[in-house]
Amino acid sequence: MGECGLVLPAGAPAPPAGISAMSWLIADADSGDVLAAKNPHARNRPASTLKLFTALLAADQLPTDRVVVGTQADADQDGSRVGIGPGGRYTVRQLLTALFLVSGNDAAHALAGQLGGVTATVEQMNELAARLGALDTRAATPSGLDGPGMSASAYDLALAFRQVLSRPLLVELMGTRQANFPGYGKRPGFVVSNDNKLLSTYPGAMGGKTGFTDDARHTQLDAAQRGGRRLIVVLMRGEQRPVSMSEQAARLLNYGFALAPGRPVGQLVDQAPPAETETGPDGVPGPPGAGVNAASRNSTAGFDQGGALLPVTLWIGVAIAVLAALGALVCRKRHR
Repeated sequence: MGECGLVLPAGAPAPPAGISAMSWLIADADSGDVLAAKNPHARNRPASTLKLFTALLAADQLPTDRVVVGTQADADQDGSRVGIGPGGRYTVRQLLTALFLVSGNDAAHALAGQLGGVTATVEQMNELAARLGALDTRAATPSGLDGPGMSASAYDLALAFRQVLSRPLLVELMGTRQANFPGYGKRPGFVVSNDNKLLSTYPGAMGGKTGFTDDARHTQLDAAQRGGRRLIVVLMRGEQRPVSMSEQAARLLNYGFALAPGRPVGQLVDQAPPAETETGPDGVPGPPGAGVNAASRNSTAGFDQGGALLPVTLWIGVAIAVLAALGALVCRKRHR
């Protein structure tokens, strides 16, 4: 899964034509098996697909019937908005609905306010990514609007999407076709419609999340069920022409359903691996993370506390890590 280019089962047919996405991944939502991928760990801007992390935090921490009063700061958010206004009253459920149906950046900002503010929410998003094992992800905004250092990968977004599919409320909301949304002041309430085209065109579609910024280009996640299987597809850094992103997602879903089960090329982890611990001279493990922290301290200076050079094996490990990072950078540049 750390490879550049296509990652396919042995003997599998070529992926469908017309896929412009630089990075994509198909996985089984229930088993976590990765069925096929292209550049699965390439780091790109996620755009609004990053809202999955915001939705997970809100669904896990906030009562759905809590009433949130809209602010001018909510209304002033750039990009796509559902239409929150100052003084408007919205439940958390309604804000989550707006997050999925119309990718409301104003709704993301309002939810962030309930999670402790934008800065605290971004910190929690990064903590959640780390717990899930989404090590390519760095959030900078609750909405997915581009920010310094923002990144994610198709693999990481698949991890988050799989978590969304394990929460019945979020599954219900992302599959909702239309919903009523409150007005504010003298503006009456109105109806919002789901912007995910596969919901009305693809048999078994469960919904998903789309995104776009100038830096990210088009990103898309979709899930569908067929024959007792639930598959998810993630596309990053794609274009709408000559084949639309929704059609690209449909083609990859068809490709995934046609692949024989039981031949994964990788696995979506359930959580990040535990931190290594350092064992003392008496064989008793030190506190969690002690080994990692000690290695970090020693590698900074290049010598241990006695002044001796570090073991050759550590230098080899550092060299491998540097080469891996350079390889990922080359892969990213090759496909930009």
